Amino acid sequence: MFNIALFEPEIPQNTGNIARLCAATGCHLHLIGPLGFSLQNKHLKRAGLDYWDLVDIHIYDDFEDFTAKQPNARYYYITTKGKRNYNEFDFQPGDFFVFGSETQGLPEELLTANRDSCLCIPMVPSARCLNLSNSVAIVVYDALSKQLFIGLS
Repeated sequence: MFNIALFEPEIPQNTGNIARLCAATGCHLHLIGPLGFSLQNKHLKRAGLDYWDLVDIHIYDDFEDFTAKQPNARYYYITTKGKRNYNEFDFQPGDFFVFGSETQGLPEELLTANRDSCLCIPMVPSARCLNLSNSVAIVVYDALSKQLFIGLS
């Protein structure tokens, strides 16, 4: 359905939760390195429960490797620095939602080069950010709702 890309994720529990979300929604998970943990991490495995065999996971050395393997993809960069709300778009199956690391977000040069594709999740001005796995869930379920949850029961 959709593609979730995590740029240099750092917290294994978040990635495990997102993997579980991908398993439940049919989304593909793309992990862009370097990763801040081992894929054998017990917290990663525990957060993903017994859903790992249901997840279509792709792993990349870096962002260049990632984009080279999807040259015609539509990318949306989810960031607190985005000027447009994520819910203003009619996402299409196959679109990529790119999320930054928990502590650093997405690199400024990437955001600058893709300003029109940078989207935010609205929050009160005093809030710094949302948890990564919560942010992914918000965007994915909004996109799925606009597709009328086709393929999901």
